[in-house]
Amino acid sequence: MSARIPSRLAPGGIAAAAILVALVLVALLSLAWLPADPNAASAQRLWLDPSPAHPLGTDGSGRDVAARLMAGTRVTLAVLLGTGALAAVIGLALALIGGLGPRRLRETVAVAIDVLVAFPTVLLAMMLAAVFGSGIPIVIAALGVAFGVGIGRVLRAELRQVAELDYILAARAVGLPRATILRRHLLPGVRPVLLVQLSLAIGLSVLAEASLSYLGFGAPPEVPSWGLMLAEAQRVIQVHPLAALWPGLAITLVALACYLLGDALRDALDPGVGRRVTGARPVHGSEVRP
Repeated sequence: MSARIPSRLAPGGIAAAAILVALVLVALLSLAWLPADPNAASAQRLWLDPSPAHPLGTDGSGRDVAARLMAGTRVTLAVLLGTGALAAVIGLALALIGGLGPRRLRETVAVAIDVLVAFPTVLLAMMLAAVFGSGIPIVIAALGVAFGVGIGRVLRAELRQVAELDYILAARAVGLPRATILRRHLLPGVRPVLLVQLSLAIGLSVLAEASLSYLGFGAPPEVPSWGLMLAEAQRVIQVHPLAALWPGLAITLVALACYLLGDALRDALDPGVGRRVTGARPVHGSEVRP
């Protein structure tokens, strides 16, 4: 049994993939070119309207909003990739140990997962930031662990269910090595669920990073971040609503793209996955809402 990435996605999935590709391209472009220095403040450029010189205007410190949005894509992309990779590794490790290990080890892992899942994600990141200092690596570590535990909880149950299927039992009966069964049958069997859970995790990581930066526990002040832009715009949103519109729209689009792409992959790979993972989210949405 194998689960390959489909060659055709639903229109929503294609649009979501296009948004994420655009995010990567803008992040790469920002490494070589920006319309202005994102941290260059000027008292002569406060709250300028959009113009050819400043396509999205300037903020309350005279900094170019378009440049800060482009530079902020680096933070968002780093959080997406770092959190996704760490969550996948932790989730798979917990699923394999908790689903296929010895009985006592399985029970210990199950209890540990239940305890960690109940721990608020943002609170964990704030505690780590208080101990080690704020920064993107701390954010990635906290979110990767929290979402990885949630993924491990779902994959553990799915892995045990797949392990009892007839073709897995037949593979064991003919004497195939456990490593071969794991590589050829078990892991491909849970891949659709893993992709759905990862799409939820990285989508929530965008909101979580924005929340932490908004609260002052994410990116440092000298690093442009969409969450920091929202925090700075909060005080003047009544007078300058565009200050909150652009970073809020960027966060919404990227998070929504992750969800839509996950749904499209789920439907294309295995329509039955939707019934098995409905409502199974790595963390509660209320924990990561900015």
